[in-house]
Amino acid sequence: MQSTLSQQELLNSTNFCVIVPTYNNQKTLKKVLDSILDFTQNIIIVNDGSTDETSEILKQYSQFTQIHHPKNIGKGRALRNGFRKAIEMHFEYAITIDSDGQHFASDIPNFIAEIQKEPNSLLIGSRNMTQENVPKKSSFGNKFSNFWFQFETGIKLEDTQSGFRLYPLKLIPKQFYTNKFEFEIEVIVRSAWKGIVVKNIPIQILYDPAERVSHFRPFKDFTRISILNTVLVLNALLYIKPRDFFRRAKKKGFKKFFLEDILESGDSNFKKSAAIALGVFIGISPFWGFQTVLLLFFATIFKLNKVIAYMASNVSFPPFIPFVIYGSLKMGSFFVTADAPLILDSTITLDDIQKNATQYIVGSLTLASVLALTSGLLSYILLAAFSSKKKQQ
Repeated sequence: MQSTLSQQELLNSTNFCVIVPTYNNQKTLKKVLDSILDFTQNIIIVNDGSTDETSEILKQYSQFTQIHHPKNIGKGRALRNGFRKAIEMHFEYAITIDSDGQHFASDIPNFIAEIQKEPNSLLIGSRNMTQENVPKKSSFGNKFSNFWFQFETGIKLEDTQSGFRLYPLKLIPKQFYTNKFEFEIEVIVRSAWKGIVVKNIPIQILYDPAERVSHFRPFKDFTRISILNTVLVLNALLYIKPRDFFRRAKKKGFKKFFLEDILESGDSNFKKSAAIALGVFIGISPFWGFQTVLLLFFATIFKLNKVIAYMASNVSFPPFIPFVIYGSLKMGSFFVTADAPLILDSTITLDDIQKNATQYIVGSLTLASVLALTSGLLSYILLAAFSSKKKQQ
């Protein structure tokens, strides 16, 4: 009895509302709304242009704030309008819950309890994607989204697509650019970039094929999500990551930051040398124009020091490029026999290289592999010797 009272007191003392975006979910909408009523009366319903019996059902809930879109304009726009209304009503937090019946309102107290531990964080319900009836496309889409979210923000989450969330209304970005399903990716990525803590909490999930109606359009919506992730990745690489790097360096002091975070990071000697090897390989490889993107991609995948890898990749610094090309062509000549052998002297032109592209590519990848292994091994030996000498002192 005491725990029930404590839970209710916690709900009453937290300034939150529940936003329910809905579109043609007449089979489950009433059940969802009634289940939320067990925990709060602060409900904002956004009817996104439903063409079924949704409007008739909502007449039974006239005591709640309702927003009706004349036509369907997307879940993202429905959530944005719900946030705007919640802010106008002076709520501090908004919990969003889908109206298709997959979520359990009984998890609402868990969100409220968690936000007391870390106020102003953004909480995402983490679903068990391995349980029965979970569509394979949902599981794949979630893994895809989790990967790109980590690449864009450096934060690892188990579930980035769940619609059961708690938002700190006053802290999330004020303006958004997406209107449909991809909005739920945009809002968490840009919130993380603002410094808001984004994390998962476990929730229950029910996928009932007989009742659940999904409006996700695999081709169209996946394409929109892919375009959004492309924009976010470019923004992360060109602005966010350099910004965060210089902020950390400035806060700690550039000398201390260089010594502690770059040269003497907590990584093992093996991981440092592996970062150097990766940088050298990417720097010499024939992926001109994509080297930085590939470098950060693989450094993220293998959890290697991105700064060390980037510094090592400067083996292809402009003054060194002629030597890299020459070495690649020379190496390639041992494996590829051209009809008109390329003469490696001062008369060589870019047109000559294009005609012998296979020789260059094979030689470049071979040279990159050899020098990467060599530099990685030498780096490991030197780092190990340095660490041993330091211990003796």
